[in-house]
Amino acid sequence: MDRYLVTLKCRDRPGIVRALADAVYDVKGDITESAQFSDPSTGLFCMRTVFASPQTDHAVVRDTLGTKLAGFGPVLTVRTEHTWRRALLMVSKSEHCLDDLLYRWQTGELPVEVPLVVSNHASARATAERYGVPFVHIPVTPATKREAEARLLELVAEHAVDFVVLARYMQVLTDELCRQLPGRIINIHHSFLPGFKGAKPYHQAHERGVKLIGATAHFVTPDLDEGPIIEQDVVRVGHRHTADELVAIGRDIERLVLARAVRLHAEDRVLLTGHRTVVFS
Repeated sequence: MDRYLVTLKCRDRPGIVRALADAVYDVKGDITESAQFSDPSTGLFCMRTVFASPQTDHAVVRDTLGTKLAGFGPVLTVRTEHTWRRALLMVSKSEHCLDDLLYRWQTGELPVEVPLVVSNHASARATAERYGVPFVHIPVTPATKREAEARLLELVAEHAVDFVVLARYMQVLTDELCRQLPGRIINIHHSFLPGFKGAKPYHQAHERGVKLIGATAHFVTPDLDEGPIIEQDVVRVGHRHTADELVAIGRDIERLVLARAVRLHAEDRVLLTGHRTVVFS
C-alpha cells in the first residue's frame, strides 16, 4: 500500500468532495485523513487529503484524480507521502535558525530533503559541513545582486528545489526573483508591537518597554515582510528582562516559528488564497 497526499484548490461548488472520493475509490484507496475549508471571502474551496492505495503506479493515481476533478478546474497536487519536498536553506551571519533546521532535519523531525545551504557569507560553511550538507557561497553587493540571484535560480533548477527557506538571510530579494518563485520562499522576521525597524530591534524594544515579542513566518512577496502569513507566536516579557535577554528570547521564538512553518509547508498543509493562507494543522 502506498500513501498518497493530495491538495486541491478551486472555485467552490457542489460535487468536489464526491468527485475526489470517487477517484480514490477507483484506485481502491482508503482515506485516512481529510480536511477542507470553503473561504467565503474569496469563494475558493481548499482541501487536503491523505489516502492509502494498493495502486503503486503513481501516474495512474494522478491521472485518475485529474480526470475526475477536471471539470472543477483545480490547482491539484498529488504525491506519495514519503516523497519529501526539497528545501534550499539560505542564511547570512546569524545562524541560529539554520542550525535548528539542520538539527531537526538530521534527526528526522523535519520531513524535508536539504540538498544545499547558500549564504552571502563564507562563515556559514562550517555549520553546513558539520551536518554534511553542501555549501555554496554567493557574495552579494548592490552591483552584483542580479547576478547573485541568477546563480540562485540556477541552483534551484539544478537541485530540483521545491522551496527556499530564508533562515535569517538578510538580503532583500528583488521583485523579479519573488515573482519567479511565488509561494516558494519562506522568510522569518521578528514581530513587535509597536514595530521597530533597522539596527538592533530588540534593543529598541527594550528601550520602549515592550511587553510582547514574537516572530512571523511568511511567504516572500515583492512587498517586504508583508507576504501571506504561515505561522506566528509571541512571548510575554517584562521590565526585568535586559536587552540581551530579549535577543536570546527572540532567537528562540524565531527558531520555533520557522521550524513550524517549514514543517507545515513541507507536509502540504499550507494553501495560498490571495493574500491569506489556509493552514491545515
